[in-house]
Amino acid sequence: MASAVLKLVETPVGTLPENVVAPQPLRLALPVAAPVAVVPRSALQLWLDARAAAILPPLIMLVVLLGVWQALCSAPDARFPSPIKVWTESHDVIVHPLKGVSFDAGKIKVADGADVGILVHIATSLERVAIGYSLAAVAGIALGVLIGSSLFAFRALDPLFQVLRTVPPLAWLPLSLAAFQQANPATVFLIFITAIWPIILNTAVGVQTIPAAYRNVAKVLALSRPQYFFKIMLPASVPYMFTGLRIGVGMSWLAIVAAEMVQGGTGIGFFIWDSYNSSLLTDTIVALVYIGLVGFALDRIVAFVGRRIAREG
Repeated sequence: MASAVLKLVETPVGTLPENVVAPQPLRLALPVAAPVAVVPRSALQLWLDARAAAILPPLIMLVVLLGVWQALCSAPDARFPSPIKVWTESHDVIVHPLKGVSFDAGKIKVADGADVGILVHIATSLERVAIGYSLAAVAGIALGVLIGSSLFAFRALDPLFQVLRTVPPLAWLPLSLAAFQQANPATVFLIFITAIWPIILNTAVGVQTIPAAYRNVAKVLALSRPQYFFKIMLPASVPYMFTGLRIGVGMSWLAIVAAEMVQGGTGIGFFIWDSYNSSLLTDTIVALVYIGLVGFALDRIVAFVGRRIAREG
């Protein structure tokens, strides 16, 4: 018996004596699921699913916020108007945003004075923003390329730009009024001086971060300065450049509202200030909603243009 045990112990791993039967693994008969038929989805269904995934979350959040707002401000002595009260008291502003605008023989005529619809005020503000922002974009990109490609220009101008960009936008308004003696050009200058700094700095960073390999390729190919700008510098710095342009357009929209609240006349900023002075708080809330929507649209437009240019470049 001892010799049999000793023989079993000395047996190499993986082998068993002839008279020992190895245990068989336990096999369970599991039910096999039937194959699921995958129904191909059409392009329209995929598009609808993508739109629903993008629209439903903010729509649900909007409904929740309106419900909370209504619950908190529905008391008779509430100081802040509820959504229902905003709709009731500012119904004319919401339903007739083009008040004072007439279409005669294909021509658009706008009534004189401030008694016009809210979209007319927004169009006036957008016109000022378009002029000031366009000037800031051209000058900002040019200066950004200059200080990004020249070390001497960077050392000379960057400290000055860093100091000037910290000045609040409204602080420039008295100087611009004193220089231009008119409200409209002073407002355009205010937009220009507000939007130019992020454009300059982001463009300069984009130019400075161009890989050295790209510069070496340009030297090997003996590219001229215009060819280097359009073939190498512009495509490589477009993401940084349009980051500055997106920040600049948002700051322009903020600056125009603040400037129009101070200077008066026309524009969405004037509409807000006039509504507040007239104790029409509901009209002010409607204007704030329009301001947010327009600012969102401006940001998306600039981002779309940037993606197209980067794709084509």
